[in-house]
Amino acid sequence: MINFFFEEIDKVQIHSKTSEWLENLIQTENRKLGEINYIFCDDEYLLKVNQDYLDHDYYTDIITFDYVKGKTISGDIFVSLPRILDNASTLSQNFESEFNRVLAHGILHLCGYKDKTEEEQTQMRAKEDFYINQFKNF
Repeated sequence: MINFFFEEIDKVQIHSKTSEWLENLIQTENRKLGEINYIFCDDEYLLKVNQDYLDHDYYTDIITFDYVKGKTISGDIFVSLPRILDNASTLSQNFESEFNRVLAHGILHLCGYKDKTEEEQTQMRAKEDFYINQFKNF
């Protein structure tokens, strides 16, 4: 089950096919869906999560807490909507495309993909692009 929650921020419209698209991503990666909670918030809320749980003192667009067991994907994925909006502008992307990139990014982390090294970042970006293109044709 994929759930969407909003903490200390106005709700945004989530496309009706988003959950189905994310479930397809999980199946394509040969995983099973457990429970995934997306928690949409503002920058300050996510900064506090970053400070309290990861001992990091910087803004980010996404933090993924991994509760994966075997091939079953579960986790809490915190997403800063203002950060997505800023990143979309910086990258000359529309909000929906950057929003989908971040949603896929969180799931890909739960599937085991990393993004610490340049090689891992390249692989992650290729996977994100692949799934974003699937969303467009879904």
